[in-house]
Amino acid sequence: AFGKHLQPFERTDVILTAVEAMTDDSISDKQGASSMLDEAMKDPDFWLVDVPKIISGIHGNLKRILTEPARYSLDSLLLVLTNWCSREVVGSLLSFSPQADSAALAMLEVTFSMPQPLQKVLRELRSELENQEEHSLFGTITEDACVLHLALLAASDVLSEDFAAMYNVYSSLRHASLEILSLVLQGLVTLSQRPYMARKMQVLLEDVMGTLQHDSEDIQMKALLVFRNALGRITREEASPIALQLLWLKSPCPPSYQECSQVRELSISLLKDMMKIVVGRNKKKMKKKVQRVLLPLFLQMNDQMESVAKASREALLAAAELLEQKQLKYLARTEQTWRIRECLLAQNWSSAEEYLEQSLPYLQHAQATVREAGSDAALCLGLAARPLRDQSEEKVSEICSALQTLEEDSEPSIRALADQTIHILRSPRVQPRSRWTLRALCC
Repeated sequence: AFGKHLQPFERTDVILTAVEAMTDDSISDKQGASSMLDEAMKDPDFWLVDVPKIISGIHGNLKRILTEPARYSLDSLLLVLTNWCSREVVGSLLSFSPQADSAALAMLEVTFSMPQPLQKVLRELRSELENQEEHSLFGTITEDACVLHLALLAASDVLSEDFAAMYNVYSSLRHASLEILSLVLQGLVTLSQRPYMARKMQVLLEDVMGTLQHDSEDIQMKALLVFRNALGRITREEASPIALQLLWLKSPCPPSYQECSQVRELSISLLKDMMKIVVGRNKKKMKKKVQRVLLPLFLQMNDQMESVAKASREALLAAAELLEQKQLKYLARTEQTWRIRECLLAQNWSSAEEYLEQSLPYLQHAQATVREAGSDAALCLGLAARPLRDQSEEKVSEICSALQTLEEDSEPSIRALADQTIHILRSPRVQPRSRWTLRALCC
């Protein structure tokens, strides 16, 4: 009722005031501003009349809006504006030079997060890119081509075969800056949620796989989401070789994932999915790789984040099913954690020394529960590895050096385990009078 008495420019001022109020420390001011924006979004024809000015207002205040509810309100407003008037939104954002403007790039990424706005933005970007003669929109021709790939992929009238041919003409995703790469991967995550896009997306997966080598957790997370979505929407025959290649590239629990539980969880869950979709000749190769991730999965079951521990248990169960190891399958299903290590050695006696090496990265884990599990495993595996074969002084020194870092650990149990394991590894090898048994070693 109040708005009916306002001129169009006054209604725009109300929206700008609400956006600016999101920067205030007062919770009541933010709630009032959010309510105002909610009402405006219900009637965009009436309230959102000056799109460039509103986009400019969001852009100018974005870095000072830090709380999650406030950012959610602004993101919602931006998505409504994009759906209602995509050309003005894209034109306004491009005027800020997104490559050098983090706020503009963040706003573009919001428009890439939902299917309908993304399609409209890509259509406008494609038009801008094709009409651009002298200046690059995103800083370099390579990065413009990177966005154009995405626009071509999203065009529903471009067949898979035609898209593959066009894509190969341009440079690949691996040449983009991290900022543009993050933007494009967000678009791919959104597109990959649609089943009919999965077949087109196969030509991109090799480049997406290359992005997993970046240290950025944001890049890794988005790349893993693309694979999860894409592999779940193509046939098992198509997905099988891709899954095998991806598994050889990435361990399920590499040290670089230790700081981000979401990436750890997604990585392990993706491993479980890959084990279930592999078929034919790739299955034998998959078994060899899965055999080498059993201990990392077991150790990650001790993660303090329940979602990560749960994902690790489920992946270990899937591994046991793939390898047809009934006892391991039973222990994983019944969560008999203390017996799983014994089972791993019983099933793969000759792998004790390899298991010992695999446990070393977990001695540096940020979580005490995982460090303790790694130390406990190293003690047991050290006992098992000694009788198998002589170890070189260099190998023993390497393992002991890793264990020595734990002698100053804050947890007494970890310090004790590290000290015992070092003593065992450095003691002279003694021929046993009778055959070693696994249970005796693990005790």
